[in-house]
Amino acid sequence: MSSVLKLKRAYDPASPDDGSRFLVERLWPRGLSKVKLKLDAWLKEVGPTTELRRWFDHDPEKWFRFRTRYFRELDARPEAWRPILSAARRGTVTLVYSSHDEKHNNAVALQEYLNARTRGHVPARRSNPPKRARRAST
Repeated sequence: MSSVLKLKRAYDPASPDDGSRFLVERLWPRGLSKVKLKLDAWLKEVGPTTELRRWFDHDPEKWFRFRTRYFRELDARPEAWRPILSAARRGTVTLVYSSHDEKHNNAVALQEYLNARTRGHVPARRSNPPKRARRAST
């Protein structure tokens, strides 16, 4: 697949380079109208469940465990993310999210999951960050 899966905050302006735009949150971003977001679709079901979202609470310390749990949810709901891959076969897709944290949010995890799927891999489900090698005692 030669397409691109991009990420963009809902509060950043839409651009023609975005291609198809999908809101990938269960909750509508505060203070934004449908007209301003310029979405192709709001895919509520591709977002993490309310229970998982509340547990994660955008805590970077929980990021690896969040990814593992979210990937399991995505595995159980392929009908939620298939429209994204279908659009990606035709061109650029932008996953729109509302989080302030640009590194630890469901859109980042979803992008990783979908990129792995397009390469025919199942995304890594490591529940903890990689451990650093211990220094040998002298």
